[in-house]
Amino acid sequence: MPENNDDKTVTHVVLTKGLDVSHYRIVERVGSGGMGEVYLADDTKLNRRVALKFLQTTMSQDADTRRRFVREAQAAAGLDHPNIVTVFEVSEFSGRPFFSMQYIKGKTLQHYCRQERLSVEQILDLGIGIANGLAQAHDRGIIHRDIKSANIVIDADMRPKILDFGLATIRGGEALTQAGSTLGTIAFMSPEQAQGKTVDNRSDLFSLGVVLYELLTGEPPFRKENNAATLNMILNVEPEPLRRHETDIPDSILPAVQAVITKCLAKSPETRYQTAEEFSAALQSVHNTLSSQSSRPAVEQVASTPSIAVLPFSNMSADAEQEYFCDGIAEDILNDLAQIDKLRVVSRTSSFAFKGKTEDLRDVGHKLNAATILEGSVRKAGNRLRITAQLINVADGYHLWSERYDKELDDVFAIQDEIAGNIVRALRIKLNPKLEAEKVKAPTDNMEAYELYLRGRAFHHGAGRKNTRFSIELFSSAIAKDPGYAQAYAGLAFGYANMFLYFDNDKSNVKKALETSKKALDLNPQLAEAHAARGLAVSLGDQYQEAEEEFKKAIELNSNLFEAYYNYARTCFAQGKHEMACKLYEQASSVNPDDYQALILAAGCYGKLGRPDKVQEALKRGFEIIERRLELNPDDVRAVYLGATALLELDEKEIGIEWMERAIAMEQNDPAVLYNGACFFSRLGQTERALELLDKTINAGFSHKAWIENDEDLANIRSHEGYQSILDKLSD
Repeated sequence: MPENNDDKTVTHVVLTKGLDVSHYRIVERVGSGGMGEVYLADDTKLNRRVALKFLQTTMSQDADTRRRFVREAQAAAGLDHPNIVTVFEVSEFSGRPFFSMQYIKGKTLQHYCRQERLSVEQILDLGIGIANGLAQAHDRGIIHRDIKSANIVIDADMRPKILDFGLATIRGGEALTQAGSTLGTIAFMSPEQAQGKTVDNRSDLFSLGVVLYELLTGEPPFRKENNAATLNMILNVEPEPLRRHETDIPDSILPAVQAVITKCLAKSPETRYQTAEEFSAALQSVHNTLSSQSSRPAVEQVASTPSIAVLPFSNMSADAEQEYFCDGIAEDILNDLAQIDKLRVVSRTSSFAFKGKTEDLRDVGHKLNAATILEGSVRKAGNRLRITAQLINVADGYHLWSERYDKELDDVFAIQDEIAGNIVRALRIKLNPKLEAEKVKAPTDNMEAYELYLRGRAFHHGAGRKNTRFSIELFSSAIAKDPGYAQAYAGLAFGYANMFLYFDNDKSNVKKALETSKKALDLNPQLAEAHAARGLAVSLGDQYQEAEEEFKKAIELNSNLFEAYYNYARTCFAQGKHEMACKLYEQASSVNPDDYQALILAAGCYGKLGRPDKVQEALKRGFEIIERRLELNPDDVRAVYLGATALLELDEKEIGIEWMERAIAMEQNDPAVLYNGACFFSRLGQTERALELLDKTINAGFSHKAWIENDEDLANIRSHEGYQSILDKLSD
């Protein structure tokens, strides 16, 4: 129908069952809105059910309305997305414009808001789908302007489908006067739309935030008893926090969900998510956290679990070298708190990412999904310590508890236990009676051993060949000072195991890892790190069943121990248990959101399972973390070569090659760098280069044969005669 038609006389024809409209046959009327009427019909040409939407008879005589109807229906017809109802054809009948579209037999979100509650996971899934559909529409220049629960239908597969693009509210003033849709539309309007201002994609995101709020709480954030009161709320009143409603949102993700909703419903468009892709990514991040928590093995998830993040303590000493000591104090308090069975503790790496930063603690809490924050400072002078600590409630920024300790250095463990105990009382948590007697036991009475251990742990977190060697030396020195130091033995076991895996395939490293991990367990059978170290050590000899039992025990003792999840995942991968490896890598990422390696390795597992969508998702998440990491740590070679791998898979081949060559140039004899380079060039089909690097890898000390045999990245070179001869070097 031409867009420049003048007003037309409409012949009033009653649309009844059996009436033929072009090649469609009316079955029944299924609904109506402010501008249109919808009918179920049979497409007699293609033998399928469709929905026909007719412009209301009273509006069909207005040329501007008719043109707008046709123009926007044509625009919607150009969209092709699984979360948008497909428009097939635009036409007219007896002077009335109509279009045919996909017929979805399902319920609208309005039904689920008012009559049938959905789980939090389902709501997040739906939100992601709707945001993804909007992303395509916005990319094509189409703004919906009437996103609301009644305009989203859920199909039989629980997939959301967006209806009515451009057919409801074009400008805010019009929406306020349209009979039959005023209240429903007003309650979902953005502030700029309600004021009749020009709207853009961010208005749709505000409306989607309203939909999600109502799905989560069962109550709309703004709807009041009349239009004027509702408009006043939209323009001037912040919606009640989610925690004031009875919801099923676990406490572990409540701050993150609240942060997403708050950003969506910001009064100013500049403060909201700027794109639907950004909104979708935020929801996906929360969804990943929820999925990981719900699937953790041997760990009972409690919806009401309080949560805390321990930030690195500030160094107030004159000696800048005491930084490691301050970090160690905070980390030991963190580990003490992790032993409490009714407290969720954010991982060290996640918390320590905020070291040296001056962000508002409420923002830090939201980013870490923690309801409380512990921060403090340490001043060390000779044998005297002054430690201050304060516990902050993220919701309002107020102190729950604070204290200052002036003690002798020998009292450091008593101070840590006292801080942990005070936090427990502040949060009103009942301690596990089995842990009560053990929590006051210091890991060592020797302060020199403790300081050496803290230094070793700092190098252990740094990774790399040199750092691994230094950690071994320092852990060994700590043990020399205190032969009964279980934590130092566990650290030493990790050091020897990592040395064998990545840098030196001397079998004596395996023997030492086995011996030191056993010693750690003998000294303290309840030490999670000891079980994780033992699991890694025995896995080096392919004793996979014992390794898995040790990793499970470590997770049972400390559900926030990244090394347990990560090395458990590696063990599963080496056995070809890719489904389990994927889950464990995701869990490792969940307890340590600032780690990039687990996500990159998870992508390889998803590739093995034939799930390209999950491959892309994991790589994108991992690469975002890598970019942030390299901004602060440009010399992190592992971030560089894993970033190269991600770039290759994300269709950034040339940039990926640059990154990989940069990594190899940074560490020309590092087996981990060489191995990943071999994988990279194997995927590119550069066989000779891949074989060259794989040979150098093994010569440099890499010795994990099962890993090489199961790594999909090396598939392209396995048929080459040189591959087997290289692998034979590991047969002894």
